[in-house]
Amino acid sequence: MARFRYSLQSILDIKDKMETQAKQEFAQAQGVYSQEVAKLNALLERKKEYENKARELLCGTLKVLEIEENKAALIAMDGYISLQRLEVQRAEQNVEKAREHMAEAMREKKTYETLREQAFEEFLKEENRAEGKTVDELVSYTYGQKRQVSK
Repeated sequence: MARFRYSLQSILDIKDKMETQAKQEFAQAQGVYSQEVAKLNALLERKKEYENKARELLCGTLKVLEIEENKAALIAMDGYISLQRLEVQRAEQNVEKAREHMAEAMREKKTYETLREQAFEEFLKEENRAEGKTVDELVSYTYGQKRQVSK
């Protein structure tokens, strides 16, 4: 039996590598997104601590300087949280772009794999036809030899 050689195998190999790379980029983008969400959650937790501290400061004896510092910290924290939410959105957009890129790479690879399977099926059909032709020739030859011997 002849050996199957797919003429587009090099392209399929490249598509496979591109898919692997796209998956790695997607995983990296998701990791960055997770980090940014964790930072945002830490900032929100820290703001909650400042708010609790503000309640405590207002309940006891009033210390104006500490209340002002706490108020400034809360305002600053709101700014940090706003910036971090933008970073989370940016990271989320990067994850979506990476997901789309990965899906496209997977589709392209699947297309070439389907073409390879079709080429292999055609190869098998051709081999079966050639084998059938060889068997027919052998049978005809054997039959012809038997007729010559019997004459």
